Amino acid sequence: MPASSLDQIVSLCKRRGFVFPGSEIYGGLANTWDYGPLGAELKNKVKREWWDTFVRSRSDVVGLDSAIFMNPKVWEASGHITSFTDPLVDCKSCKERFRGDKLLEEKLGIDAAAVLKLDQVKAMLDAEEVNCPNCGKRDWTEAKQFNLMFKTKQGVVANEGDDIFLRPETAQGIFVNFLNVLQTQRPRLPFGIAQIGKAFRNEITPGNFTFRTREFEQMEIEYFVDPAEVDSAFDNWQKAVWQWYTGLGIDEEHLRIREHSAEELSHYSSKTVDIEYNFPWGWAELFGLASRGDFDLSQHEKFSGQELKYTDPNDPEKKFLPHVVEPSFGCDRAVLTFLLEAYTEEELENGDVRTVMKFDKRLAPVDVTILPLSKKEPLIEKAKEIHTSLLKETRLNIDFDVTGSIGKRYRRQDEIGTPLCVTVDFGTIGEDAKQGDADTVTIRDRDTLKQERIPVGKLREKIAEHWKQ
Repeated sequence: MPASSLDQIVSLCKRRGFVFPGSEIYGGLANTWDYGPLGAELKNKVKREWWDTFVRSRSDVVGLDSAIFMNPKVWEASGHITSFTDPLVDCKSCKERFRGDKLLEEKLGIDAAAVLKLDQVKAMLDAEEVNCPNCGKRDWTEAKQFNLMFKTKQGVVANEGDDIFLRPETAQGIFVNFLNVLQTQRPRLPFGIAQIGKAFRNEITPGNFTFRTREFEQMEIEYFVDPAEVDSAFDNWQKAVWQWYTGLGIDEEHLRIREHSAEELSHYSSKTVDIEYNFPWGWAELFGLASRGDFDLSQHEKFSGQELKYTDPNDPEKKFLPHVVEPSFGCDRAVLTFLLEAYTEEELENGDVRTVMKFDKRLAPVDVTILPLSKKEPLIEKAKEIHTSLLKETRLNIDFDVTGSIGKRYRRQDEIGTPLCVTVDFGTIGEDAKQGDADTVTIRDRDTLKQERIPVGKLREKIAEHWKQ
C-alpha cells in the first residue's frame, strides 16, 4: 500500500537522500526542493522510461529540446500575457496574500475559478465566512488578477533591457518549432513532438512537498493529427498513458479518470481529462490530456506571419492546420507518485517491521549493492573486485556498502528500494568455507527476502535473469 502520510515520505526522502529542502544551510527557500543522489537517479530513470516508451519505441514521435527563454511575442500569441492569471486577495489584517479561488475551493469543494468572475470572489469569501488561514480574521481586499509568469530583463545592465519571461510551459517550444520539424524530418500525420524540460510558474499557493512548486519539470507531447482523427487519437493516448503508469507499478485502484466539465475547459480545448492519483491529501491531478484544436498553430501563424499549414503528401492542393492532442506529464509529480506507491511497511516473522520501497526494478535508484560481510582486507578486496567487474560488464547502477552490520545494511537497502543485494563472505574467499561455498556469494531478493548461494562466475547471468522477469 502507498504511504498513508506525506510526512512518512518527506522523512524518508531527507534521511535517505532522495529529496532535500532547497538552500537548507541558509534556512531554505519556501517550496524549493533539491533532488539528492538517490532522487536524481530515480527522476532520471522516470524520464528515461518515459522517453523510451513514448519517443524511441514509436515511429510517429520525435524529440526536441527547446530553449527556456523565448521571444516575448510567443507568449502574446499563446495568450499567457493576458490570460495566465490567478485571482488573488490580500488579508488587510496580516497582509498575507492568497488565491481567492483556492480558498473557496477548500471551503466549498468547487472549482471557483471556473464559475466565478473576478469581482465576485470577495463577495463569495464574505458570504461563505471564509477566514484568513494565517490570522483567522475576515477582512479581504477585492480580488486582482496576478500573472503567473516570472519576468526578468534581457541585457547586462540592471533594470534595463527588454522584458523576457521564464517559460510557464514547454508546449510553446514545440509549437514554434513545428515548421522546423516538418522541413527537416518530413513526418506524415499523425505524428508527435516530445520534450522534457523545466517550466516556471509564480504560484501563490504551492505545497504538498514536490506536488506543486514554482520550478518544475514537464514531459510533454504535442500530437498533430488530421481533424477527423482527433477522437481516436485522444482515446489511444489515454489508454497508452494509463498503461505506462500501471506498467511501472501504480495500482489501478489508486488512479481514476476525471473529465473536465464544460465550465472547467480552457478556451482552446474541446475535451480534457485528468488521470488523478489518490494522494495522502485526496484525489489530485497526476496527468492531463487535452484536445487543443488548431489554436496554438493558428495563433503563431497569425502573430509570426509564417505559414504553418501541413501539406497533404497525397494531395498537394490540400493544406491545413493540424489539430493537436496534448498528453502532459508532470515529471516531479510522477516521481512523488512512484515514491508514495513504493512505500511499504511489512511485519516480519520475528515481529519486526521493515520499511521497504518496492519500486519497479526499472525505477529503483540503485540496481544492485555489493555488501562485504566485514571490513577485513581480503573480504573488502574481493568485494571491490566483484563491484568493479559488474560496473564494467553491465549498464546497471551498482553500489558498494560497508558501513554498519549486515542486518542494518540490508534494512538500509530495503529503504532505498535496491532490488538485489550481493553479500561477499569468508566462504567466498575460501576461509571457513563450507563444501562447495568457495568462490560463491549470497544474492538476496528485496521483495521475497529469499537468499540464494551462487558462483561468482554466474552472478552477471543471475542479475540479467532477474531483470528479464
